[in-house]
Amino acid sequence: MVKNQKDFCVKLIKILLGSLIYSIAVNGFISPHHLLSGGVTGISLILQYLSNIPSGYWILIINIPIFVIGYKFVDRDFVVLSLIGTLAMSLLLILTKDIATTLKVDDIIISTIFGGVLTGVGAGIIFKAGASQGGTDIIAIIIRRKYGIKISTLYFALNGIIALLGVFITSLKLTLYTLVLMYIKSIAIDKTIVAFNKKKILLIVTSKEKEVSEVIINKIGRGTTFLYGEGAYTGIKRKIIYCVVTENELHRVKKLIEEIDEKALISIADAIDVQGRGFIKPLI
Repeated sequence: MVKNQKDFCVKLIKILLGSLIYSIAVNGFISPHHLLSGGVTGISLILQYLSNIPSGYWILIINIPIFVIGYKFVDRDFVVLSLIGTLAMSLLLILTKDIATTLKVDDIIISTIFGGVLTGVGAGIIFKAGASQGGTDIIAIIIRRKYGIKISTLYFALNGIIALLGVFITSLKLTLYTLVLMYIKSIAIDKTIVAFNKKKILLIVTSKEKEVSEVIINKIGRGTTFLYGEGAYTGIKRKIIYCVVTENELHRVKKLIEEIDEKALISIADAIDVQGRGFIKPLI
């Protein structure tokens, strides 16, 4: 139970940090230049312009059915954390509404770039905490879990459509800047998610495969698998060690292998996604 409480506190801190970064980006770089927002916020602003009903009401109205759908198709913990993320985002947007007076960035291009990067980093941190900002984020994650499409691609597609509607509300120029911002944000989300979850695949060719395998299992705590190979030139048959480690473990693994067999051949590749024993199940 203590471990669960500790994990929850860590996730809560990440959600608050991501929400703070996102809010500063919106109020400091995006809003001052009247750039459009994606997701439910963007839809709510468009509906506000058309109906004169404040966007806050629309955000609540639109998010209610989305959270209901999310509760049915996504993990309960994810929906609860996303609700916290949505509330945190709303509060921090209010608290940072005057931050533009401190930042004062007049260049719309710089604001577009920094707005995209910071909102992407903020959203990525929230995603890695197992939460979202609600709205189209939940829809994107439902689609990702069903079809395996990258979250950044889904985000850009869904929010790009919303941003294009802004042509009828603001101007073509501001809409084009918004699309650039959305693209930068989608890249930043991907980079942030990967940065928190880097894994490495190791293929190790050594004459001391048993000793190397045992040290990886006992000192690193990672499983190993023997693959059987044969040298094309020498014809020597040998066991090749296959294992997956985190980026933080990589340096130690290499050092341990070198201590046993300094002539060992180590091939290292990036693992795009890892699931299974010893690795946390991806949240998104």
